[in-house]
Amino acid sequence: MKQLKAIIKRNIKLYFKDKALFFTSLITPMILLVLYSTFLGKTYENSFRFSLEAAGASASDKLINGCVAAQLISSLLAVICVTVAFTSNMLMVQDKITGAKSDLIMTSVKNRTLAIGYFVANLFSTLIVCGAAAVVGLVYMYISGWYMTFSDVMFLLLDVILLSLFGSALSSIINFFVSSNGQMSAVGTIISAGYGFICGAYMPISQFSEGLQKFISFLPGTYATSLIRNHTMRGVFEKMSNLNFPKEVIEGIKDSVDCNLYFFEERVSISSMFIILIVSIAVLLAIYISMGALLKRKVKS
Repeated sequence: MKQLKAIIKRNIKLYFKDKALFFTSLITPMILLVLYSTFLGKTYENSFRFSLEAAGASASDKLINGCVAAQLISSLLAVICVTVAFTSNMLMVQDKITGAKSDLIMTSVKNRTLAIGYFVANLFSTLIVCGAAAVVGLVYMYISGWYMTFSDVMFLLLDVILLSLFGSALSSIINFFVSSNGQMSAVGTIISAGYGFICGAYMPISQFSEGLQKFISFLPGTYATSLIRNHTMRGVFEKMSNLNFPKEVIEGIKDSVDCNLYFFEERVSISSMFIILIVSIAVLLAIYISMGALLKRKVKS
């Protein structure tokens, strides 16, 4: 346990000591928020207005802005909880490049302890950045149009924690095989550019082709995005219901923004989404720790 604490403390100190890496991780969510609100905000607003007009309904600007802000922040958090995890987990790769990991393995530190230390330190760093982004996002939603309750906020923070766990576990497995600066840059670019699309953050899954929708329905990140979106937008839909919006209109909007997800035409409940995400985290962690154990046996042999 002392060795594990020492490894975690070392990794966290090295992460914060690298000012460029920490600043990049911290400023990226803010830059994305500006880009999302600038380029996606108007698209989301037009989509909501078109849906309402097609159904013969109307809403105040505050309600529309609140709906747009909720979707923007859910998209932002769904992406950064994974991409920031990959950024902060670059220390694992850097230790391979510099030879520090080999030096640690040659000491009495067990390989499994080293693997867990990387994961915990990465999770801690990711939660700091994503937690700060969640606070900024809540402030943005408050300014734009606030419809969340205390329980919605608590569930949103739980979503951020779970998705950060998922991102840290996934990045740990992928970075386990990365051993050069070129590979590190390639992985970071692919994740940053592609994850937002396959998790439904940039474009709702409902707008994809039927075959692609079925494929994406097997990915845990899809359900994590839907969880965050459900908890940021629940109050908006409740307000619409209180304003006597037709139920089919509300359900149509939920379908269009992926609050309602379907697995081969069967609607997935929120509780099932939680189960899928938690089981995925457990499986990824088991794989990562097992990989560390296998590497230990390989080194010994």
